[in-house]
Amino acid sequence: MASNPSEHVRLFIPGPVEVRPEILHAQTRWMIGHRSKDFADLYARMQGKLKQTFYTENPVYLYTSSGTGIWESASRCGVRDEAKILHLTCGAFSERWAEVSQLNGKQTDVIAVEWGKAVKPEQLAEALQRERYDAVACVMNETSTGVCNPIPEYAEVLRDYPDTLFLVDVVSAFAGTKIETDAWGIDVCLTSTQKAFALPPGMAFGAVSPAVLERARQVKNRGYYFDMLEIDKHHQKNNTPATPPISLMYAADQQLDDMLAEGLDARFARHQQLAERTRAWVQAAGFEMYSEEGYHSPTVSTVANTRNIDIAALNSFLRTRGMTISNGYGKLKGQSFRIAHMGDCQMEHLDALFAAMDEFLQKEA
Repeated sequence: MASNPSEHVRLFIPGPVEVRPEILHAQTRWMIGHRSKDFADLYARMQGKLKQTFYTENPVYLYTSSGTGIWESASRCGVRDEAKILHLTCGAFSERWAEVSQLNGKQTDVIAVEWGKAVKPEQLAEALQRERYDAVACVMNETSTGVCNPIPEYAEVLRDYPDTLFLVDVVSAFAGTKIETDAWGIDVCLTSTQKAFALPPGMAFGAVSPAVLERARQVKNRGYYFDMLEIDKHHQKNNTPATPPISLMYAADQQLDDMLAEGLDARFARHQQLAERTRAWVQAAGFEMYSEEGYHSPTVSTVANTRNIDIAALNSFLRTRGMTISNGYGKLKGQSFRIAHMGDCQMEHLDALFAAMDEFLQKEA
């Protein structure tokens, strides 16, 4: 049974995000066999558009998983048993990826900074001068803190270390800001569907360089489901090793068309305008940004709860207006709240949200 439209609550949370009805409807097309020519045509059609959005000539693999699956894929396939991986951590998700590497038996070092801060390129440079690493892994857009790390500056540092793979999680940044995978020398650039891509959850994409495949050949225990060599073998035939989410692929194919029709530069500019609008509201409402100045995310703003408002009560009020935001993540719950301004969010949607939040704050004053 279809849900009642009046029950719809617009999501201003950092995933899953709001998905347009026409994208949801695209998932209802007739099913096809995933070993059929029709599927290969769909896969190939998506591939060209994905390469445009990743700014890459490398293959973009399709994973039936969340972005976490590609964390495991990159860590397992990109780091040899006798070598080390260096993780840059500044929040919950970058810390979790480091944990994934450790749980997969990889020798793991960490550069950790205080939540709300960015890892600076000079910190990376110093670590690479001290130790040799098979790979450096980082999260571009730390969804828990609203910090956007300086990936192009890391790339400059890594140019002096050609044997060190550069693994970057762009999950909550992809399709919200320009990510120049090839120009920045990113070897694994990974994202998933439920953030600024503005699709339902359940699928992830990874642009993977030839250097990663060469490294993977030197790793004995790559597993199966996330083995990049197995994935690449099927990719060459426009297919996947295991059953893919065909309905989600239909939705992604249409969303890619819509993104390219909007224009990638226009899409990135819209996200920047939404971010600036949000920061202006934060200041006007008497709050402060939790993320470090100069490193604010273009897709999600983490706001320090300097007014000590009841965030649960705020969300209860917002739901009566048909919308919701997100509480702080992990140890930041209650101390912060997060406003996502990504995907297909438009300025009028933010204006409505801030009007409702102002109404709540005035009642609480």
